[in-house]
Formats: sequence, structure tokens, C-alpha cells
Amino acid sequence: MIMTNRYKKLLWRLLPVLMAVVMFSCSKVADYKGVVSDDKTKPGTVTNVQVKNEAGSAIITYDLPASENVLYVQASYMINDNASRQTKSSFYTDTIHVGGFEKSQDYKVTLHAVSRANVMSDPVEVTVHPGVPAYLEAFPTIGTKADFGGININVLNRFKANLGIITISRDPRTNQLEIINQNYTNRDTISYSLRGYDTIPKEFGIYITDQWGNISDTFFTTVKPIYEVQIDKSKFNGYVLPSDVRTGFGWEIQNLWNGNTGSPGYHTEQPIQPLVWPAVITFDMGQGAKLSRYTIWNRGIDGSGNWLWQAGAPLTWTMWGRISDPVDETLPSGSGAPGVGETSPNGWINLGTFRLPEKPSGLPNPQYTNADLDTWNAGFSFNFSLDLPKVRYIRFQCLENASLTNNFFNVAELTFWGDPR
Repeated sequence: MIMTNRYKKLLWRLLPVLMAVVMFSCSKVADYKGVVSDDKTKPGTVTNVQVKNEAGSAIITYDLPASENVLYVQASYMINDNASRQTKSSFYTDTIHVGGFEKSQDYKVTLHAVSRANVMSDPVEVTVHPGVPAYLEAFPTIGTKADFGGININVLNRFKANLGIITISRDPRTNQLEIINQNYTNRDTISYSLRGYDTIPKEFGIYITDQWGNISDTFFTTVKPIYEVQIDKSKFNGYVLPSDVRTGFGWEIQNLWNGNTGSPGYHTEQPIQPLVWPAVITFDMGQGAKLSRYTIWNRGIDGSGNWLWQAGAPLTWTMWGRISDPVDETLPSGSGAPGVGETSPNGWINLGTFRLPEKPSGLPNPQYTNADLDTWNAGFSFNFSLDLPKVRYIRFQCLENASLTNNFFNVAELTFWGDPR
């Protein structure tokens, strides 16, 4: 093969780098300890074993044997009466974590040093006594109350462990207790509602499980769901107040309740002229209602682009309401604003401040996954406080948009639920 001058010059430039790589590789080969070995010598045992107990788990430290062919240390143990686990830790560390224990009690853990030829040392048995595991720690904190159309469930997960909150109820056809909901989370404060039930007393059972299949006792409660229906959108109308932002691009406020969660929706001017921020729009639901929850749909993917978690989608916003005829005012915002259930100077009730949930994938914009798109297209649902009074008129106050330009916003659709009786 003929080497041109250009490639010769390139080779000379790369030669120092190549030599360094070769020398580094050779030194690593000399030091490398292969996983496979013909050395069938039984390794020595771990010594100086010490235990630090934690919630549902324990950290075991030890001194490795002097044997040159040790690959890892293995811990074998039962986590309850039926299930066993094995945990392994490489020879680069002197610590092994054992966990998944069902209770706070004594458990036997057997430690083996294992060689590269898969030969085990003699066993070393140690006793651990883990603290109360997270699923049992959380169980006494279960709280429930009647909610619109169902039950509200609250749990404190102090250790932020991976827990499953399982709800059961009696099937009216079979009279057997059946799982009706499974909520898996590692959030420290867990609060959610199950809905779709008639306004008659209903018994629910709740138990907690962890990632190793341990299960708590079952907490039973009977609640009477609060009456709830979707608020009739055919009665909705715009109600423009002097401080409301102007509409842009022909995306009128009536699109917020036309049943179409895609484009076009509602859009402000872009940019708002003159710029007044936070920007506010007002509408009339046509009837008073004690609101329970709502779902907001934002502009997604349409003929002009991808708007997921970006552009004019509201990032944070406050809902305001009142039952009496609207009085205009520049609504307060920030640290000086009234709290939920409190009123502005001209009588608008703060119904809550809300935030757009994070993109599930965590990908930077404009990237997204199919799961991100499904989440966006399903809309985002939020609960109102049960203590709020009836309202008829709504003001939507956008505090930030997703692009943080804070000079326009858009919304595709709004749907409300509650008791209009």
C-alpha cells in the first residue's frame, strides 16, 4: 500500500498519542485481575465485621481476606418468612448493604468471600436488627376524607422510599375485595383522590407495599363521596373586564370550552401591547358551583410546530373566582397576594396557584418522547381546596409562561368539575 505525504504527516502527528495509548494499555493489562481463574484455592473469610442498622436495612463493613483471588463478597439472608435475597459487593470496597427486611427484628446474614474461580470461603454469620422499614413507617400516617366523587388519600413517606399505596374495595357483583387502584411513588408527601363513585357510603381498604413485596396491614374506612359533575360548558361565556389582556391571532376565548383540546385555542396578543404582566382573562360559567377540580390542555403539536413545555404554555398561574357580579381590578400576585380562600381588595377569591408539571422524560426542549406527548395530550388535572365557596366568574391569571418571555400565553381547553346545585 502506498502512503501519501499527507497521511505520513498525519501519522507522525498521531504517533505520540498512539504510543501513550499502547503504554497505558500494557500497564493496565499487567495490573488487571481477570474474572475467570484456575486458582481453586478457597479464599479466606471476611473479618472485623461491623453493623450499622437503618430503616428496613443495614450496612455491613468488614476487612477483606488477604487472598489475592477474591472477586466479591456475597451476603445471603431472608427478608421475611418466604423470600431470600443475595447482595454482592466487589473487592474494591469493604461495605455491603442488605435491605428489604419485613420488620424491625433480628435477621441472620451469611457472608462469603468469593474467588475469581467462583470458590466460596467459609461462611461468616452476622446478626442485623434493621429499624422499622419505610412501608411500616408510612402505614400509621394514612389519612382519608370524602372528596368530590370519591375519596382523598394522604400518606407521609418520610424516607422517600419506593412505595405502593394499594386501595381495595368490595366488588358489588362478587362481594369480594378487589384492587381498584395502585399508586407507586417515592414522593415524601403523597396526596391523591379516587373518583367516579356515587354519593352513598362506600368502604375502602388501603395497604402499603414496598419494592420487595412486603405488605402492611389494611386500613379500612367508610366515606360518603361528595356530589360532583362536569360543569356544563354550554353556559360558559366570555366576560371581558378593562384590565383583561387582548386576544391575538383570532384564537378567541370561546375556544377554551368548545370541546376541542387541539388548536386553535385561546391566545393573547404576542407580545401583549402595552405589556401588563401578569396577564389576566375573565369568563362566566353561567352558573354558580362549588368547584372540585379542573383539567387544562395546552397547545401541543400542530401545523406550525411543536409547543410541548415551551412557548406560551402557562408555567405558573392563579385561578380567581367570585359568585357576585365581577368588579375589575389589577389582581395581586407574588408574596403580597392573598392565600387560597382569601380575597383580593375587590372581592376576587384566590382559588389556588398552580404549576405545569415537569416533562416526564426530562429531555431538553424541543426533544420529547411518546410518553411525554401522551402526557401532554391527556391534559393536566388539578384539585381545588374542599373549603372554597361557590363561584361563578373565573379569572385566569398567568404568572409565567413556559418560555419565560412573560409577554403572552395560550391555552387550548379548560374543563371544570364540581357541584352546581
